[in-house]
Amino acid sequence: MTRLKAAIIGGGNIADKNHIPALKHLSDQVDLVAVCSRDLAKARALADSHNIPHAFNETTELYQQCAPDMVVICTPNSLHHPQTMEALEQGCHVFCEKPPALHAKHAREMADLAQKKERVLAYNFQLRQAGEYALLMRCKSDGLLGDIYHIKASFVRRRGIPGWGYFTNKAMQGGGALIDLGVHVLDLALYALGYPSPDQVVGNTYDFIGKAGGKGLLGQWNPDTFEVEDAATAYLTFPNKASIMLSASFALNMEAEKERNLEVFGSKGGAKLFPFSLHTELAGELADVRFPFLEDIDIQLQNTKAFLDACTGKPSNVCTAKQGAILQEIVERIYQSAER
Repeated sequence: MTRLKAAIIGGGNIADKNHIPALKHLSDQVDLVAVCSRDLAKARALADSHNIPHAFNETTELYQQCAPDMVVICTPNSLHHPQTMEALEQGCHVFCEKPPALHAKHAREMADLAQKKERVLAYNFQLRQAGEYALLMRCKSDGLLGDIYHIKASFVRRRGIPGWGYFTNKAMQGGGALIDLGVHVLDLALYALGYPSPDQVVGNTYDFIGKAGGKGLLGQWNPDTFEVEDAATAYLTFPNKASIMLSASFALNMEAEKERNLEVFGSKGGAKLFPFSLHTELAGELADVRFPFLEDIDIQLQNTKAFLDACTGKPSNVCTAKQGAILQEIVERIYQSAER
């Protein structure tokens, strides 16, 4: 099997700790040839630390000199759209970090171009690969849940406003807790429902703690330059009467330091994701079934494998370009609802 030539665009922590190790682990399928970052010294240092031969600070040079088959985009959110469009025009498959873009129209443009160029565009919603989520989907396919009609999706932190990077810069990120954290569990909820588009979206956003300042558990942020929401809530309804209740926060005056979960309610049974439990009836009695022996899974490695499967025409559960466009439209509608 011919290996795909891969390049990394972006020289930050997500490239260093997530994508590069996963691609190197899959060296039988991928030849990692280059790193590209606006800071050439940063690109060179990252490439050298992983024994990657080439480093660039211009994508034009990357495509001219290396002609990669695929690129992994792990740059600030505002760059996802232009860099993905360029990579697709160059004939590359694209594995892009979440969220897809800043605007729904950009996500749709990306999906349309991928279809036109017959290239794979996928997004790195790696929680799809968690063992607990795989078990949830098996319970669904086995009929243990019946018809899923409501999901509570939450990814919340008590005081977890990042004290580094661009996370509080609206121009670079497009938003705060919703577009950084909430999209992960929103993707899980939508995928469990078959990725429908909602007919109604009601949302609220808040910035009380972010703009006031206070104790931080992920570094200290500057309240004077805090431009995004520190918390968001939304309620989505779908044409078949299913619904999603979504909560996301960087900072919320709650008891726990952080919580990430999905609660699924079906006509025959329900489930909670982390840790996984199934809520049903057995032998005529109410029962909670737990699964204490689920294996730990490298979800980034598995999601990279899923992307490569899609590139080679194999069945894959990686987040597709079309699904990413639906999710981005929902995020946009939540923000629009919050502004009313």
